[in-house]
Amino acid sequence: MKPNPPVLLYDGFCFLCTSAARFLMRIDREAKIKLTPLQSKQGLTLLRRLELPKPSLDTLLLLHRGRLFKKSNAVFEILSIIGGPWRLLLVFKIVPLFIRDAVYDFISRNRYRWFGKKDSCEYLDRDRIQGQEDKSNL
Repeated sequence: MKPNPPVLLYDGFCFLCTSAARFLMRIDREAKIKLTPLQSKQGLTLLRRLELPKPSLDTLLLLHRGRLFKKSNAVFEILSIIGGPWRLLLVFKIVPLFIRDAVYDFISRNRYRWFGKKDSCEYLDRDRIQGQEDKSNL
């Protein structure tokens, strides 16, 4: 039986978060990581099924191999999953967690002010984004 793929839950109303999710879809060429907004029916169902409390929207969540990764740990786990040259960024994991998460929290608290907030939750379509990328490389 094939193991469940990692699932990234992100704030679908946040311009920064959806832009980061789009970027992840572009660099994750093998589609190793599935994405869904925290606010989506699928995201909320997944959280309920795993008996996780409904998180605040300022936290990036990654479910992988039965573990829940949050904030900077989620980012580093994503880099590890994607591999390739992106793994070089894992060197920053040497920074203590409390400092990494303090930076994460600072950006998270200010992301709507700095980058804006969408009027509705954006659902990303991996095939549509991949198709756009393929055309740009012609």
